Amino acid sequence: MKRLLVTGASGFLGSRIIEYYRDRYEICAPSHTDMDITDKEKVAAVFRDFKPHMVVHSAAISDVGVCEREPEQSGKINVDGSRNVAEASAKIRAKCLVCSSDQVYVGSQVRGPHKEEEDVVPRNVYGREKLLAEEECLRLNPECVILRLSWMYDTRTLKEGEHGDFFRTLAQRLQTAENLSYPVNDVRGITDVNEVVCNFERCMEIKGGVYNFGSPNDRNTYETVSVMFRELGWDEARLKKDEDSFRALPRDISMDQEKLKESGIIFPSTVESLVRNMRDILPIKEYEAQGE
Repeated sequence: MKRLLVTGASGFLGSRIIEYYRDRYEICAPSHTDMDITDKEKVAAVFRDFKPHMVVHSAAISDVGVCEREPEQSGKINVDGSRNVAEASAKIRAKCLVCSSDQVYVGSQVRGPHKEEEDVVPRNVYGREKLLAEEECLRLNPECVILRLSWMYDTRTLKEGEHGDFFRTLAQRLQTAENLSYPVNDVRGITDVNEVVCNFERCMEIKGGVYNFGSPNDRNTYETVSVMFRELGWDEARLKKDEDSFRALPRDISMDQEKLKESGIIFPSTVESLVRNMRDILPIKEYEAQGE
């Protein structure tokens, strides 16, 4: 059985990686105590001992607000930690997948969907840290596969105390009679995390570099939910436009998927996945009955 090392295993993404691959790989999921990713020597020692064939580096401080308030600490995790993982992977020739973010496109002067080769100057600290981490990982380990992830959700809660997300929050609000308000000045992909996780294994076969990795979506969030409602045959009257959020700095961080498709990996669109998942957890007749 091949060996897989996962950083950030207690997080939203990492915990789902462990769940999905636990019967396919021998897994090492070191805690912060077992392997502080900011400690270069400790990382190297864990890698030498376990000798993974594949590494998924998902550990990060991903809270944008925390990164703005504590850039020194977040930089150690997001940049230095990523650098250490990439370098340790190179030394033992393990395939290293590094989880980056669509936040690198925040502030781009180019209209989306954005391509990987586009020059970017991220507006927020988190985006800048992720971009620097990408550059450092590829400098030290050109075989790294850098995956720019979009906004992720799950249809289920994996463990107690887990934070909500776009899908589960929407599903809960559908149980009420309240109006649903979504921004018109924010365009980005929204991706089922399970699609992300199952596609990681396919990245073993692609060459090093940067890839947009998630469901394509060129609609703003309000339009996305509206189209989902229409596809499901639901009444759109309760949907309202949020025209205040992102008004000052409209955001389009949608990502082009052509490079990924050329590597044989295809994600369903945001709307396709939302419709499929909503049908699975909230049958149309049940929802319509609640609105009567």
